[in-house]
Amino acid sequence: MALALTLPAATITFRSMRTLLSAITLWFATIFLAPLAVFASVLGFRDEKGGRVQQWCMRTWARCLCAAAGAQVILHGAEHIAKGQGTVYASNHVSWFDVFAIASVLPRYTFVAKAELRKIPIFGWGAEGAGVVFLARDNRKSAFESYQQVAGKIRRGLNVVVCPEGTRGMSYALRPFKKGPFVLAIAAGAPVVPVVVYGAREVQPKGSFRIHSGVVHVHLLEPVPTEGYDYEHRHALMRTVWERMAELLRTEYGVVSEGDAIAPAARQSA
Repeated sequence: MALALTLPAATITFRSMRTLLSAITLWFATIFLAPLAVFASVLGFRDEKGGRVQQWCMRTWARCLCAAAGAQVILHGAEHIAKGQGTVYASNHVSWFDVFAIASVLPRYTFVAKAELRKIPIFGWGAEGAGVVFLARDNRKSAFESYQQVAGKIRRGLNVVVCPEGTRGMSYALRPFKKGPFVLAIAAGAPVVPVVVYGAREVQPKGSFRIHSGVVHVHLLEPVPTEGYDYEHRHALMRTVWERMAELLRTEYGVVSEGDAIAPAARQSA
């Protein structure tokens, strides 16, 4: 009986220590790696694919966080990693550990993120130095100009990770997509690699700061070419990517995604 009473307390204590370790790792990794990424950019150690030093900083930062959290990342479909051309990776999003898991396994990439993250002390400074593209979603003109700049970089070989659902969800069921990432891919003439991350929600669900160890699976699906697509046919591209991701979630994990692939705002906008 005494053993049964002490196990839950021990488990809670261990999880609290895991959360504390992750927080400490986040702090020290950011303090060390963010300035390094910025200095590398200032000194000109940068190319169209983000710069080797900056890429090392992002990957090391993500791997340190996954290790501290006890998150084992398993990559599926490594043969679909982009080689020789710029690519848009479109991922589902239910946890911050989606980002960490993807960042830990992809070579030569950057992220498109909401502008609010730029305001985070030290992190935002370092992320911008590492090449992360921040979009002001409430400023259409600014977002359009940023997308145009990124499209040019993708044509020259940059790989970009986007989350077309927009924000983190509460479950793995796929939500409707926003148009921006697909307009970007069409403008760049770049293929879209659908990405499904599963297991990150168990490590850290939306709305919680508590960290749990676990296994995170990152699936890279077959690239979807954008040749033949233009702005008027963006919805067809969005549906193709959404359906492939929804099918993998259904067949591999029993997750059923219902509803339309296109977000109402994306459907109504010209």
